[in-house]
Amino acid sequence: MLSRLGVLDWVRIGLLVLGLVFVATGLLPLERAVEEFDGIWPLMIFLVGVIVLAELTKEAQVFDVIADRMAVAARGSNVALFLLCVLFASLVTIFLNLDTTAVLLTPVMLALAPRAGIAALPLAMTTIWLANTASLLLPVSNLTNLLGMEKINLSTREFAGHMWAAQLAAIAVTMVFLWVFYWRGHRGHSPPEARPVADRVLFTSASAACALFIAALLIEVPVSVAAPTAAAVVVVAFFVRDRGKLTWSLVPWQLLIFVTGLFLVVPTLSAHGLSAVMSWLVGEAHDPFRTAFVAAGLANVINNLPAYQALEGSWPTRWSCSSASTSAPSSRRGPRWRRCCGSSRAPGTG
Repeated sequence: MLSRLGVLDWVRIGLLVLGLVFVATGLLPLERAVEEFDGIWPLMIFLVGVIVLAELTKEAQVFDVIADRMAVAARGSNVALFLLCVLFASLVTIFLNLDTTAVLLTPVMLALAPRAGIAALPLAMTTIWLANTASLLLPVSNLTNLLGMEKINLSTREFAGHMWAAQLAAIAVTMVFLWVFYWRGHRGHSPPEARPVADRVLFTSASAACALFIAALLIEVPVSVAAPTAAAVVVVAFFVRDRGKLTWSLVPWQLLIFVTGLFLVVPTLSAHGLSAVMSWLVGEAHDPFRTAFVAAGLANVINNLPAYQALEGSWPTRWSCSSASTSAPSSRRGPRWRRCCGSSRAPGTG
Protein backbone atom coordinates (compact mmCIF):
# COMPACT_ATOMS: atom_id res chain seq x y z
CA MET A 1 0.00 0.00 0.00
CA LEU A 2 2.67 2.50 1.06
CA SER A 3 4.81 1.58 -1.94
CA ARG A 4 2.05 2.86 -4.23
CA LEU A 5 2.21 6.35 -2.78
CA GLY A 6 3.85 8.95 -5.01
CA VAL A 7 5.95 11.94 -4.02
CA LEU A 8 2.94 14.27 -4.01
CA ASP A 9 1.01 11.86 -1.82
CA TRP A 10 3.78 11.96 0.77
CA VAL A 11 3.84 15.77 0.56
CA ARG A 12 0.10 15.85 1.30
CA ILE A 13 0.47 13.44 4.20
CA GLY A 14 3.42 15.41 5.52
CA LEU A 15 1.37 18.62 5.38
CA LEU A 16 -1.38 17.02 7.47
CA VAL A 17 1.11 15.59 9.98
CA LEU A 18 2.76 19.00 10.30
CA GLY A 19 -0.62 20.59 10.93
CA LEU A 20 -1.42 18.04 13.65
CA VAL A 21 1.98 18.69 15.25
CA PHE A 22 1.17 22.42 15.30
CA VAL A 23 -2.08 21.65 17.11
CA ALA A 24 -0.44 19.19 19.53
CA THR A 25 2.30 21.67 20.47
CA GLY A 26 -0.09 24.56 20.89
CA LEU A 27 1.33 26.60 18.02
CA LEU A 28 -2.20 26.43 16.66
CA PRO A 29 -4.71 26.52 19.53
CA LEU A 30 -7.18 23.65 19.51
CA GLU A 31 -10.08 26.11 19.48
CA ARG A 32 -8.73 27.71 16.31
CA ALA A 33 -8.24 24.30 14.69
CA VAL A 34 -11.83 23.33 15.49
CA GLU A 35 -12.97 26.68 14.11
CA GLU A 36 -11.09 26.09 10.88
CA PHE A 37 -12.55 22.60 10.46
CA ASP A 38 -16.04 23.89 11.22
CA GLY A 39 -15.60 26.26 8.32
CA ILE A 40 -14.37 23.75 5.74
CA TRP A 41 -16.47 20.63 6.35
CA PRO A 42 -19.09 21.73 3.79
CA LEU A 43 -16.28 22.09 1.25
CA MET A 44 -15.06 18.58 2.05
CA ILE A 45 -18.53 17.15 1.52
CA PHE A 46 -18.78 19.02 -1.77
CA LEU A 47 -15.39 17.74 -2.93
CA VAL A 48 -16.24 14.12 -2.21
CA GLY A 49 -19.66 14.44 -3.83
CA VAL A 50 -18.59 16.18 -7.02
CA ILE A 51 -15.56 13.93 -7.61
CA VAL A 52 -17.56 10.73 -7.04
CA LEU A 53 -20.21 12.11 -9.40
CA ALA A 54 -17.60 12.91 -12.06
CA GLU A 55 -15.75 9.59 -11.70
CA LEU A 56 -18.90 7.51 -12.08
CA THR A 57 -20.15 9.72 -14.91
CA LYS A 58 -16.95 8.88 -16.74
CA GLU A 59 -17.41 5.17 -15.96
CA ALA A 60 -20.93 5.40 -17.39
CA GLN A 61 -19.37 6.59 -20.69
CA VAL A 62 -21.10 9.96 -20.67
CA PHE A 63 -17.87 11.83 -21.48
CA ASP A 64 -16.89 9.25 -24.11
CA VAL A 65 -20.21 9.53 -25.91
CA ILE A 66 -20.09 13.33 -25.92
CA ALA A 67 -16.52 13.30 -27.24
CA ASP A 68 -17.48 10.89 -30.03
CA ARG A 69 -20.52 12.96 -30.95
CA MET A 70 -18.36 16.09 -31.10
CA ALA A 71 -15.94 14.49 -33.53
CA VAL A 72 -18.84 13.30 -35.70
CA ALA A 73 -20.61 16.68 -35.56
CA ALA A 74 -17.42 18.47 -36.65
CA ARG A 75 -17.55 16.52 -39.96
CA GLY A 76 -13.80 16.54 -40.42
CA SER A 77 -13.42 20.28 -39.88
CA ASN A 78 -10.46 21.26 -37.70
CA VAL A 79 -12.06 24.59 -36.80
CA ALA A 80 -15.38 23.00 -35.84
CA LEU A 81 -13.69 20.37 -33.68
CA PHE A 82 -11.61 23.04 -31.96
CA LEU A 83 -14.70 25.10 -31.09
CA LEU A 84 -16.60 22.05 -29.85
CA CYS A 85 -13.67 20.92 -27.69
CA VAL A 86 -13.40 24.39 -26.16
CA LEU A 87 -17.14 24.40 -25.43
CA PHE A 88 -17.07 20.91 -23.92
CA ALA A 89 -14.04 21.51 -21.71
CA SER A 90 -15.36 24.90 -20.59
CA LEU A 91 -18.78 23.58 -19.59
CA VAL A 92 -17.32 20.62 -17.70
CA THR A 93 -14.95 22.95 -15.83
CA ILE A 94 -17.64 25.50 -15.02
CA PHE A 95 -20.22 23.05 -13.71
CA LEU A 96 -18.24 19.98 -12.57
CA ASN A 97 -15.07 21.61 -11.24
CA LEU A 98 -11.65 22.03 -12.80
CA ASP A 99 -10.36 18.73 -11.38
CA THR A 100 -12.95 16.84 -13.43
CA THR A 101 -11.64 18.41 -16.62
CA ALA A 102 -7.96 17.97 -15.82
CA VAL A 103 -8.08 14.46 -14.39
CA LEU A 104 -11.05 12.79 -16.10
CA LEU A 105 -11.76 14.63 -19.34
CA THR A 106 -8.15 14.76 -20.55
CA PRO A 107 -7.82 10.93 -20.84
CA VAL A 108 -11.14 10.83 -22.69
CA MET A 109 -9.89 13.32 -25.25
CA LEU A 110 -6.57 11.49 -25.58
CA ALA A 111 -8.45 8.26 -26.29
CA LEU A 112 -10.45 10.05 -28.98
CA ALA A 113 -7.32 11.18 -30.86
CA PRO A 114 -6.27 7.87 -32.48
CA ARG A 115 -9.85 6.90 -33.23
CA ALA A 116 -10.41 10.16 -35.12
CA GLY A 117 -6.95 10.23 -36.68
CA ILE A 118 -5.93 13.52 -35.08
CA ALA A 119 -2.96 14.62 -32.99
CA ALA A 120 -3.35 14.08 -29.25
CA LEU A 121 -1.47 17.21 -28.12
CA PRO A 122 -4.07 19.82 -29.22
CA LEU A 123 -6.84 17.89 -27.47
CA ALA A 124 -4.82 17.44 -24.28
CA MET A 125 -3.70 21.05 -24.07
CA THR A 126 -7.25 22.28 -24.68
CA THR A 127 -8.60 20.40 -21.67
CA ILE A 128 -5.62 21.18 -19.44
CA TRP A 129 -5.58 24.90 -20.17
CA LEU A 130 -9.35 25.33 -19.93
CA ALA A 131 -9.37 23.42 -16.65
CA ASN A 132 -7.60 26.50 -15.35
CA THR A 133 -8.93 29.45 -17.32
CA ALA A 134 -12.58 28.33 -17.50
CA SER A 135 -12.87 27.98 -13.72
CA LEU A 136 -13.84 31.57 -12.95
CA LEU A 137 -17.59 31.75 -13.50
CA LEU A 138 -19.16 29.77 -10.64
CA PRO A 139 -18.10 29.07 -7.06
CA VAL A 140 -18.09 25.31 -7.76
CA SER A 141 -15.76 25.72 -10.73
CA ASN A 142 -12.78 26.11 -8.42
CA LEU A 143 -12.36 25.42 -4.71
CA THR A 144 -10.66 28.79 -4.34
CA ASN A 145 -13.85 30.44 -5.59
CA LEU A 146 -15.82 28.75 -2.82
CA LEU A 147 -13.35 29.97 -0.23
CA GLY A 148 -13.56 33.48 -1.61
CA MET A 149 -17.35 33.51 -1.35
CA GLU A 150 -17.03 33.98 2.39
CA LYS A 151 -14.99 37.13 1.92
CA ILE A 152 -16.85 38.93 -0.83
CA ASN A 153 -20.37 38.24 0.42
CA LEU A 154 -21.97 37.24 -2.90
CA SER A 155 -24.57 34.64 -3.80
CA THR A 156 -23.87 32.22 -6.66
CA ARG A 157 -25.81 34.33 -9.15
CA GLU A 158 -24.18 37.54 -7.98
CA PHE A 159 -20.76 35.90 -8.22
CA ALA A 160 -21.48 34.84 -11.81
CA GLY A 161 -22.81 38.31 -12.57
CA HIS A 162 -19.49 39.82 -11.55
CA MET A 163 -17.35 37.16 -13.21
CA TRP A 164 -18.97 36.50 -16.59
CA ALA A 165 -16.97 39.15 -18.47
CA ALA A 166 -13.68 37.99 -16.96
CA GLN A 167 -14.62 34.40 -17.75
CA LEU A 168 -15.38 35.15 -21.40
CA ALA A 169 -12.15 37.12 -21.72
CA ALA A 170 -10.10 34.31 -20.16
CA ILE A 171 -11.60 31.70 -22.48
CA ALA A 172 -11.15 33.94 -25.52
CA VAL A 173 -7.48 34.58 -24.77
CA THR A 174 -6.94 30.87 -24.13
CA MET A 175 -8.57 30.04 -27.46
CA VAL A 176 -6.20 32.38 -29.30
CA PHE A 177 -3.10 30.78 -27.80
CA LEU A 178 -4.45 27.26 -28.23
CA TRP A 179 -5.16 27.89 -31.90
CA VAL A 180 -1.83 29.55 -32.63
CA PHE A 181 0.38 27.06 -30.79
CA TYR A 182 -1.49 23.75 -31.09
CA TRP A 183 -4.38 23.68 -33.55
CA ARG A 184 -3.32 25.84 -36.46
CA GLY A 185 -1.94 23.87 -39.38
CA HIS A 186 -3.40 20.52 -38.39
CA ARG A 187 -5.32 18.73 -41.08
CA GLY A 188 -8.91 17.63 -40.67
CA HIS A 189 -9.91 14.44 -38.94
CA SER A 190 -11.89 11.34 -39.80
CA PRO A 191 -15.18 11.24 -37.87
CA PRO A 192 -15.06 8.08 -35.73
CA GLU A 193 -17.86 5.60 -35.41
CA ALA A 194 -19.87 6.24 -32.30
CA ARG A 195 -19.15 3.60 -29.68
CA PRO A 196 -22.18 1.77 -28.30
CA VAL A 197 -23.16 2.52 -24.71
CA ALA A 198 -22.39 -0.53 -22.60
CA ASP A 199 -25.18 0.09 -20.09
CA ARG A 200 -27.96 2.45 -21.09
CA VAL A 201 -29.37 2.57 -17.53
CA LEU A 202 -26.05 3.74 -16.07
CA PHE A 203 -25.58 6.23 -18.89
CA THR A 204 -29.04 7.71 -18.35
CA SER A 205 -28.69 7.76 -14.57
CA ALA A 206 -25.32 9.52 -14.70
CA SER A 207 -26.58 12.05 -17.24
CA ALA A 208 -29.63 12.74 -15.06
CA ALA A 209 -27.44 13.11 -11.97
CA CYS A 210 -25.27 15.71 -13.71
CA ALA A 211 -28.38 17.57 -14.87
CA LEU A 212 -29.74 17.45 -11.32
CA PHE A 213 -26.50 18.89 -9.95
CA ILE A 214 -26.43 21.72 -12.47
CA ALA A 215 -30.10 22.54 -11.82
CA ALA A 216 -29.43 22.59 -8.07
CA LEU A 217 -26.58 25.04 -8.59
CA LEU A 218 -28.78 27.34 -10.66
CA ILE A 219 -31.43 27.52 -7.94
CA GLU A 220 -28.69 27.99 -5.34
CA VAL A 221 -29.03 24.78 -3.36
CA PRO A 222 -25.99 24.61 -1.03
CA VAL A 223 -23.21 22.72 -2.79
CA SER A 224 -22.71 20.53 0.28
CA VAL A 225 -26.23 19.26 -0.40
CA ALA A 226 -26.33 19.36 -4.22
CA ALA A 227 -23.09 17.44 -4.85
CA PRO A 228 -23.68 14.44 -2.54
CA THR A 229 -27.33 14.22 -3.61
CA ALA A 230 -26.40 14.02 -7.28
CA ALA A 231 -23.59 11.58 -6.47
CA ALA A 232 -26.02 9.40 -4.52
CA VAL A 233 -28.21 9.02 -7.63
CA VAL A 234 -25.41 7.57 -9.70
CA VAL A 235 -23.99 5.54 -6.79
CA VAL A 236 -27.35 3.80 -6.38
CA ALA A 237 -27.45 3.10 -10.12
CA PHE A 238 -23.99 1.53 -10.03
CA PHE A 239 -24.85 -0.43 -6.88
CA VAL A 240 -27.71 -2.03 -8.77
CA ARG A 241 -26.04 -2.44 -12.16
CA ASP A 242 -22.27 -2.65 -11.62
CA ARG A 243 -21.27 -2.50 -7.97
CA GLY A 244 -17.72 -3.61 -8.80
CA LYS A 245 -17.02 -0.01 -9.82
CA LEU A 246 -17.89 1.24 -6.33
CA THR A 247 -14.48 1.13 -4.65
CA TRP A 248 -12.77 3.28 -2.03
CA SER A 249 -10.56 4.68 -4.78
CA LEU A 250 -13.50 6.91 -5.73
CA VAL A 251 -12.97 8.92 -2.55
CA PRO A 252 -10.43 11.72 -3.19
CA TRP A 253 -8.45 11.09 -0.01
CA GLN A 254 -5.39 12.90 -1.33
CA LEU A 255 -7.33 16.13 -1.81
CA LEU A 256 -9.08 15.80 1.55
CA ILE A 257 -5.75 15.31 3.34
CA PHE A 258 -4.21 18.24 1.47
CA VAL A 259 -7.06 20.64 2.26
CA THR A 260 -7.19 19.61 5.93
CA GLY A 261 -3.45 20.01 6.35
CA LEU A 262 -3.54 23.31 4.54
CA PHE A 263 -6.16 24.74 6.88
CA LEU A 264 -4.02 23.78 9.86
CA VAL A 265 -0.59 24.80 8.60
CA VAL A 266 -1.33 28.14 6.92
CA PRO A 267 -3.20 29.70 9.89
CA THR A 268 -0.31 28.65 12.14
CA LEU A 269 2.27 30.22 9.86
CA SER A 270 0.10 33.32 9.43
CA ALA A 271 -0.01 33.79 13.20
CA HIS A 272 3.79 33.50 13.38
CA GLY A 273 4.93 35.93 10.70
CA LEU A 274 3.45 34.84 7.37
CA SER A 275 0.58 37.32 7.59
CA ALA A 276 3.04 40.18 8.07
CA VAL A 277 5.03 39.06 5.03
CA MET A 278 1.88 38.87 2.90
CA SER A 279 0.75 42.30 4.09
CA TRP A 280 4.14 43.70 3.07
CA LEU A 281 3.86 42.11 -0.37
CA VAL A 282 0.35 43.43 -0.94
CA GLY A 283 1.05 46.84 0.56
CA GLU A 284 -0.97 48.97 2.92
CA ALA A 285 -3.03 50.52 0.12
CA HIS A 286 -4.30 47.09 -0.96
CA ASP A 287 -4.00 48.06 -4.61
CA PRO A 288 -5.99 45.47 -6.62
CA PHE A 289 -3.39 45.31 -9.41
CA ARG A 290 -0.54 44.72 -6.97
CA THR A 291 -2.64 42.16 -5.11
CA ALA A 292 -3.46 40.37 -8.38
CA PHE A 293 0.22 40.30 -9.36
CA VAL A 294 1.25 38.85 -5.99
CA ALA A 295 -1.58 36.33 -6.02
CA ALA A 296 -0.76 35.19 -9.55
CA GLY A 297 2.90 34.74 -8.67
CA LEU A 298 2.20 32.78 -5.50
CA ALA A 299 -0.45 30.62 -7.19
CA ASN A 300 2.05 29.56 -9.84
CA VAL A 301 4.80 28.89 -7.30
CA ILE A 302 2.93 27.17 -4.46
CA ASN A 303 -0.54 26.36 -5.90
CA ASN A 304 -3.67 28.46 -5.79
CA LEU A 305 -5.13 27.08 -2.54
CA PRO A 306 -2.17 27.82 -0.24
CA ALA A 307 -1.69 31.12 -2.05
CA TYR A 308 -5.27 32.09 -1.29
CA GLN A 309 -5.00 30.98 2.33
CA ALA A 310 -1.76 32.90 2.83
CA LEU A 311 -3.07 36.11 1.29
CA GLU A 312 -6.50 36.05 2.90
CA GLY A 313 -5.12 37.08 6.26
CA SER A 314 -3.61 40.24 4.74
CA TRP A 315 -6.93 41.51 3.38
CA PRO A 316 -9.14 44.06 5.10
CA THR A 317 -11.80 42.61 7.40
CA ARG A 318 -14.49 44.59 5.57
CA TRP A 319 -15.15 44.07 1.90
CA SER A 320 -17.66 45.21 -0.69
CA CYS A 321 -19.07 43.29 -3.63
CA SER A 322 -17.36 45.54 -6.15
CA SER A 323 -13.89 46.32 -4.85
CA ALA A 324 -11.05 45.04 -2.72
CA SER A 325 -11.78 47.45 0.11
CA THR A 326 -15.27 46.77 1.29
CA SER A 327 -17.80 47.70 3.76
CA ALA A 328 -19.65 44.44 4.32
CA PRO A 329 -19.42 43.60 8.03
CA SER A 330 -18.44 40.10 9.03
CA SER A 331 -21.84 39.55 10.63
CA ARG A 332 -23.34 39.61 7.14
CA ARG A 333 -20.93 37.14 5.61
CA GLY A 334 -22.28 34.05 7.34
CA PRO A 335 -25.65 33.83 5.51
CA ARG A 336 -23.94 33.98 2.11
CA TRP A 337 -21.55 31.20 3.13
CA ARG A 338 -24.44 29.09 4.43
CA ARG A 339 -26.41 29.69 1.25
CA CYS A 340 -23.57 28.50 -0.97
CA CYS A 341 -21.96 25.78 1.13
CA GLY A 342 -24.46 24.91 3.79
CA SER A 343 -22.17 25.70 6.73
CA SER A 344 -23.53 26.77 10.05
CA ARG A 345 -21.29 29.82 9.98
CA ALA A 346 -18.57 31.49 8.00
CA PRO A 347 -15.08 30.04 8.38
CA GLY A 348 -12.74 32.05 10.47
CA THR A 349 -15.51 33.75 12.47
CA GLY A 350 -16.30 33.23 16.09
